[in-house]
Amino acid sequence: MARFLIIVKKVYFCSATLKILSQMTKAEVVNEISERTGIERAVVQESIESFFTVVKGSLVKGENVYFRGFGSFILQKRAQKIARNISRNTQITIPAHHIPKFKPSKSFVAKVKRSN
Repeated sequence: MARFLIIVKKVYFCSATLKILSQMTKAEVVNEISERTGIERAVVQESIESFFTVVKGSLVKGENVYFRGFGSFILQKRAQKIARNISRNTQITIPAHHIPKFKPSKSFVAKVKRSN
């Protein structure tokens, strides 16, 4: 009996424009960069992993990372709030904390808007 591997991409439909939006995985990004530049996939993979390590490390230290014309990886502060545990019917205090956030640059946003 022959086995078939079916690869399915996640597809989302935007109700306003009815266009299909697909996602790109890290492996697909590595392949794309490797094909465009002629650099080996392993080197590209290592470079991308190093990039993510540097960005994560900077955010952990409390430093924002800015890329002119692309966007910024920033820390956004969340205020302390009171939540409710509905199973026990008790209040829980969630302390103030920071979350990582990506904020695209104005030129990047404008370019994406023009392409749609």
